[in-house]
Amino acid sequence: MNSKQLIESGQAILGIEFGSTRIKAVLIDQEYKPIAQGAFEWENQLVDGLWTYSINTIWKGLQDCYADLCKNVKQDYDAEITSLAAIGISAMMHGYMAFNKQQQILVPFRTWRNTNTGRAAAELSKLFNYNIPLRWSISHLYECILEDNDHVKDIDFLTTLAGYIHWQLTGKRVLGIGDASGMLPINPDTKDYDATMVNKFNELVAPKGYPWQLLDILPKVLVAGEDAGRLTAEGAKLLDPSGRLQAGIPLCPPEGDAGTGMVATNAVKQRTGNVSAGTSSFSMIVLEKDLSKPYEMIDMVTTPDGSLVAMVHCNNCTSDLNAWVNLFKEYQQLLGVKVDMNEVFGKLYNHALTGDADCGGLVSYNYISGEPVTGLAEGRPMFVRSATDKFNLANFMRSHLHAAVGVLKIGNDILFNEEHVKVDRITGHGGLFKTKGVGQRILAAALNSPISVMETAGEGGAWGIALLAAYLVADGKQTLADYLETSVFAGNTGVEIAPTAEDVAGFNRYIENYKAALPAEAEAVKCKK
Repeated sequence: MNSKQLIESGQAILGIEFGSTRIKAVLIDQEYKPIAQGAFEWENQLVDGLWTYSINTIWKGLQDCYADLCKNVKQDYDAEITSLAAIGISAMMHGYMAFNKQQQILVPFRTWRNTNTGRAAAELSKLFNYNIPLRWSISHLYECILEDNDHVKDIDFLTTLAGYIHWQLTGKRVLGIGDASGMLPINPDTKDYDATMVNKFNELVAPKGYPWQLLDILPKVLVAGEDAGRLTAEGAKLLDPSGRLQAGIPLCPPEGDAGTGMVATNAVKQRTGNVSAGTSSFSMIVLEKDLSKPYEMIDMVTTPDGSLVAMVHCNNCTSDLNAWVNLFKEYQQLLGVKVDMNEVFGKLYNHALTGDADCGGLVSYNYISGEPVTGLAEGRPMFVRSATDKFNLANFMRSHLHAAVGVLKIGNDILFNEEHVKVDRITGHGGLFKTKGVGQRILAAALNSPISVMETAGEGGAWGIALLAAYLVADGKQTLADYLETSVFAGNTGVEIAPTAEDVAGFNRYIENYKAALPAEAEAVKCKK
């Protein structure tokens, strides 16, 4: 069956992921290969001091992304999508989307990027004896309670962005276990919210007299492969206002971008891991056992099938690096030179590798927003050097590449050096790895570990959630890890780059300079508004 026949017979599978800067749709065939894509570019807004996307923009983005996919399908195959074998919805994890009984959002969507929940996260971490990050949904909820926000009493449903979209498409208030683990801690044995923590939270807020208990308002937890409902007639019109898409299509449990990243890099088995490096960055290491104690820098989440994962999440990665590269684009334009951004990135990134392993003493902070791992509630991008440092283009660019994964290194040093976690394979994916070999080599030096990158890594989370949708309608005889290993990747582990001793030592020197100058970054936050 060719792609046109597959699409027209309704046997293609669709994955859609809401990323920080782009909503992406990927249509895959029965061999898991992308056959069509669609996209919609968007940006978060800072409104009343909080990062958000409007509800209208969420739906416009989804519809325009799907319409772009349909346009490309028509153009490439002279076909129209009327039905699908399965659909998966994924999005940025965490954050706060609270709705009343009328399904109206009570306050603007608060994304993972917000760091206004310090008091709540600290109190809950102490109560649970478990690290509760600033961006988790339970932190946002409790912060609203601490601030006596009037809307809290009216909450009927609290979910993530992926959970919200899925709910509107299917009518089901459910969430994949990986995304749910960014709302409230999961018990890996029960594959559900931790009952002890649920009870502690209910007791904590009982004096407020709210008309709900915590489990009343949270989505039901599902693991990969479980039935998560079907596209309703209303949902079909929401996704495809043209009316061509039929109802009744099964949907897999909605997942967060961390979970889809694990799937897209075949990193759901124990002793595997992946690093996603784009607007934000995070590493996911699938553990053989729990850590010895809670760490503020490390979040405990799960794979889409419920295995325990140590996650180091950094709010900032490539945004500041891209801003510097754009300066060189502007310089080329001033000279009247034709600009090819792939060439600009390629030249600058590869030139960075000719610089000193420690960047010649130069240090960069890429903090567009706050960075919880290093204790900063707000960010100020900053470049620092002394008069005696080796200031040249190669070291300058290398310092920004190091900065992109510097905070990630700080968190992972705890896992590898203090907890002695063992990893057989780490796979990188995301924008940092588009220039072949460069981001991979920098990350290998940062983590002192071989890093693999697959040809499919550029497909990202939309492909990952499409694979989870494919798993939903598979025969159900394999675990998710075995399904990915044997059916999807068939032994492909990608191209690996091992760190050199010189690069590792240089990155270690860089990170010591980085840590030493952090007080200057903190002062910049205070002084520059």
